[in-house]
This record gives sequence, structure tokens and C-alpha cells, in this order.
Amino acid sequence: MRIAMTGASGLIGSALAQSLAGDGDEVIRLVRRTPASTGEVRWNPAAAGGGLSPESLTGLDAIVHLSGAPVAGGRWTAARKRELRASRIASTAALTRAVLAASQPPPVMLVASAIGWYGDTGQQEVDESAQAGRGFLADLVRDWEAASQPAADAGLRVVHLRSGVVLSRRGGMLRPLLVPFRLGLGARIGPGTQYLSWISIEDHVRACRRLLTDSQLSGPVNLTAPSPVTNAEFTAVLARQLHRPAFLDVPGWLVRGALGELSGELLSSSRVRPARLEQAGFTFRYPQLGLAIAAALANGSAGGSG
Repeated sequence: MRIAMTGASGLIGSALAQSLAGDGDEVIRLVRRTPASTGEVRWNPAAAGGGLSPESLTGLDAIVHLSGAPVAGGRWTAARKRELRASRIASTAALTRAVLAASQPPPVMLVASAIGWYGDTGQQEVDESAQAGRGFLADLVRDWEAASQPAADAGLRVVHLRSGVVLSRRGGMLRPLLVPFRLGLGARIGPGTQYLSWISIEDHVRACRRLLTDSQLSGPVNLTAPSPVTNAEFTAVLARQLHRPAFLDVPGWLVRGALGELSGELLSSSRVRPARLEQAGFTFRYPQLGLAIAAALANGSAGGSG
């Protein structure tokens, strides 16, 4: 396959690109700097059509769009919110226009999304059939997914990758937790009863590869393991894997004071089930948190095919 990818240097993109290339697929990286090789094409997500010529996206088998500013990159000031929206919604709209301008558009688009779509689910388990929740992130994800709707209207198979917390020692949420937990400073956040929906980097990559080729799957697909856990459970499992105690608590008021509106990402509950993957017969290599963390600590490797 010939696949163009944005965000190929990120946590998910680098693992997915490595896995695809390892099996002989050609990954064309869309980069915002001067290309360093023939396998890179420059694009500008702020420009009309992404600054891409129609020929650059002609004859591809798929587009994977993963770029976007990190949600947890700082307090959600008004400027930061504008950046988060532009890096996702505007870039998706620009890439969609570029794809549709190609004389032979790729038949498949995998577009990054997030389980933030569901908002705070409390103790209720939700799947892809649930309506959008409330709040800044839920609104952002709704508009983010809508930005690629013209491609779906034109007949392309568009898949929205509603990712949970991706576990890898190379980045994401897990990496910054390792030092304090290894020092015995692991702590439950807030009440500890809020749910966390997670997925190993290996299973995320394997799911993306399945979605590239499974013509029966389009629209939103939750990329989460089938066993979400509470914050207290996550804390206990990570501490146990590192053979350290974790008796501390960080009160919710302290988190809110430090992070402002962003604190909702730590204190709200996200109990999400990957119903569409399960219905399609996808088998998770790491369905339980302990197995996923142990694998991440052991190698942090990219996922294989599957």
C-alpha cells in the first residue's frame, strides 16, 4: 500500500509508520518543514488545501491524518483553545479539500479523533452509538469529525479514530508518570472513582491497520481496550508493576487550581467500550491494564500487523 500520513513523528504516527514500513508498505510523510527525503512531502495545514498539489495525493491507497497540538500541553486559555481547534479542525478541513481535489483520491481516510466526544460519562459505559457530550473537548471533537464529512459525502470511506489514553513508555500519559511512581510518589487523583479508558500502543497500531483494510468499518470507532479502569485502579496497577507503593492522594481542588479547565481531563470520568472493534472480531493483544503496562515497560515497541 501507498499511504500518506500526517503526524508521522508523533507517538501513534511513528509507531504506525514503523509497523507499516516493516511489512513493505510505503509511507509518505506529510511534514511542515522542508522535506529531508523523497518519502516526505511538505504541507501547510493553515493554507487552503493544505498547500498540497492535487498530484501529490493522487493514486494513494489511503490517507492517515494524525496531526494536532497536544491537548495536555498547557492550561486551556482562550489562545490555547484556538490553537487546539485550528490544529485539528482547520487542518482536517484543509486536508479534506486537498484529497477531494486529487484526480484519483485515495479511497480511505483514517482521521484522528478522541473519546472526548462523550464528555464526562460518570459510571455509565458508552459506545459509538452514544451522543456527543458537553464541554470544550466534546465540542472540539464534534467539529473535528465534521470537518472530514465532505470526503464521506464524496464516497470515501472515512474512519474517525476515537482514541483513548494510549499507553507507551515513549510518550503520552504513561511516560511522565514513571519518575514519580518509581520514587514512591504515585498518587490517586481526586476521588479516584473516575474511569480511564486506555489502549496499548501495540493494539492501537493493530487496530489502525485493520481499519485501513476493513471495508465494512467507517465512521466513529473507539480505540480503547475493553476494560476501562478507575483512576484508583490505574494507580494501583502501575505502582504494582513498578514494585513501589502508591499511598498518596492529590485532592481535586489542587488539580483544578493548578490546571484550570484542563483539570476536567483528570477529574472527569470516561468509561468507553470499543463495541465496533469487538463486533468486527478484533482481538486485543493486551485487554487487561497490567498486561499493557508490563509490555510498555518492557519494550515500548510498535505494534505488528493484525
